[in-house]
Amino acid sequence: MPRFPRPGRDRFPHLGQDFAASLVVFLVALPLCLGVAVASGVPAELGLVTGIVGGLVTGLMRGSSLQVSGPAAGLTVLVLEAVREFGLPVLGVIVLATGVLQIAMGALRLGRYFRAISVSVVEGMLAGIGLVLIAGQFYSLIGAEAPGSGTAKIAGLPGALREAAGSTTATASLALGAGTVAVLVLWPRLPAAVRTVPGPLAAVGLAALVAFALDLPVAMVEVRGLLDSVRPPTPSALGDVAVLGLLGTIVAFTLIASAESLFSAAAVDRLHTGPRTEYDRELVAQGAGNTVCGLLGALPMTAVIVRSAANVRAGARTKASRVLHGGWLLLFAALLPGVLAHIPLPALAGVLVHAGAKLVPVRALATLWRDHRGEALVLVVTAVSIVVAGMFEGVLIGIGLAVAKTAWDSSHIRLEVVDKGAGPVQAYLSGNATFLRLPKILDSLESLPQDRPVELDISGLHHLDHACRTALETWAERHSTTGTDPVRVTAG
Repeated sequence: MPRFPRPGRDRFPHLGQDFAASLVVFLVALPLCLGVAVASGVPAELGLVTGIVGGLVTGLMRGSSLQVSGPAAGLTVLVLEAVREFGLPVLGVIVLATGVLQIAMGALRLGRYFRAISVSVVEGMLAGIGLVLIAGQFYSLIGAEAPGSGTAKIAGLPGALREAAGSTTATASLALGAGTVAVLVLWPRLPAAVRTVPGPLAAVGLAALVAFALDLPVAMVEVRGLLDSVRPPTPSALGDVAVLGLLGTIVAFTLIASAESLFSAAAVDRLHTGPRTEYDRELVAQGAGNTVCGLLGALPMTAVIVRSAANVRAGARTKASRVLHGGWLLLFAALLPGVLAHIPLPALAGVLVHAGAKLVPVRALATLWRDHRGEALVLVVTAVSIVVAGMFEGVLIGIGLAVAKTAWDSSHIRLEVVDKGAGPVQAYLSGNATFLRLPKILDSLESLPQDRPVELDISGLHHLDHACRTALETWAERHSTTGTDPVRVTAG
């Protein structure tokens, strides 16, 4: 019997699976978009705008077919600092410049090089962000104003919690936020039938019901309307790009957003057996999305592992699922904006506290400490530096430490001494002789008998830098001044 083509089914063979997955991703993304926006100090609707652009713009482009983009908890701290320092109108300029830089890097095929960044630095960066995010959101849980710096946030927590204990409003807010965190922690342990509803949506929905039923005196999301929240950069704001401090912020946004997106792509590739990520194209796609977000004055976007993993686990097969999820966000923002006014801020803070805790790799750090203590040290120093010094400075410190560690690890040097009791002492150097190992080399050579001739064989060296060469020549001259025969060097 002849088979007649079915245009919709044949052209989109996985539409049913992608449609179902898009609904799951939408339900996961909705509370996260709102929470990231509120925590970043911008109108909640701007988080939805970034999520919409992540689906409808970045989602349509080539790169990583199942990765989902939107506002990310990993950039929350950096955005909050930028808004406080430069103001909300300049945020669009920063995001626009970030997008243009990402497109340029992708066009120059630099995307693959982000995979060369030490994983410990990236994990340390996310851990530092997570710690600052958790500390900052604790203030939101009690309805208090958070200090500016990461150290001030952490140092001020005990006092803020003591003050909250005497306030009925703060206590109610803290209880609602703590309940939200508890739901998120316990949700994966519930039966599979219950878990068809994504945890973040369930937690926020339950918190809203409790706040309404008990008439709790807690703060709610402020609704301004989607179009009222969108504010394209003004010409005067565009002129601020040349400010030195702003340039540093743009570089930080670009590096962190790009690294997080491409590392997320690598993680998503391990979750499915479909097409692999094209890193340069993915960087261009992220750049295009951020360019549009910048023109709309919205939050920056990255690929988000929580949404991406939900997309894969929900059975998505093509990029149609992430495009559809952007459409659902747009419909929600256009048709149901009043729902936002019933969402308690402590619930969104609880979602962000839970997300921040997942950024801190406690178990991975314990394993890393047992097997690779140097990498664990890089991770910890990067995280602490971000908390103490700030995002950009902390990442630079982490990268510098990782480079130094790599240089140290590659500078393996071995000295083998053969002394037959008579005749010259034979010394064989092998490995990489760099200035980092110079003290060890000199200590070993200076311990050789001063009254015996020495034959130094350096043919086993793969690398001999200028500092080591000069030091060896100086040692050879000193050794020969004792009256023994000159040191004989064999280079092979």
